[in-house]
Amino acid sequence: MTINKAGLDLIKQFEGFRARTYDDGVGVLTIGYGTTGKAGVGINPIWGMTITEFEAEIYLQRAIDKFWDQIKNHIGVPINENEKAAFISLAYNIGPNAFKRSSALRFFNEGNKKKAADAILMWNKGGGKVMKGLVRRRKAERKLFLKPVPKVKHNPLPWWLLRLMGK
Repeated sequence: MTINKAGLDLIKQFEGFRARTYDDGVGVLTIGYGTTGKAGVGINPIWGMTITEFEAEIYLQRAIDKFWDQIKNHIGVPINENEKAAFISLAYNIGPNAFKRSSALRFFNEGNKKKAADAILMWNKGGGKVMKGLVRRRKAERKLFLKPVPKVKHNPLPWWLLRLMGK
């Protein structure tokens, strides 16, 4: 999976599921979890169209994978799972090309994670106006970006040998 559960849940929470096409607030026809025809993931929403939540999740995962493929080569320093998830959520919402030009990416690549996190907050406008939903989303993305990823202990011994050893 391209994105961790926290990132997927964040996108789903803020996009919300809608089975029927709708105007996203700035004149773009959208369906499912914020999927547009411009995403190029196999659906071109038209007025009156409906999809199931299962179909919406397929299009969402396709878009996440596609957008990650478009931005990953522009990330020039190590990235943890929460930083990656926050950046995918941002790119999903603003588009991969805007993300690639963002100060959030530039600061991250310069090694300044704090400035990168703060720069996420700048993407709070739709149609030139500050939108409350985008303000909330950017705060959630920033919070996820800054959340430490727990270290997972990995035992190099195979499970069956550990079992024989009583561990």
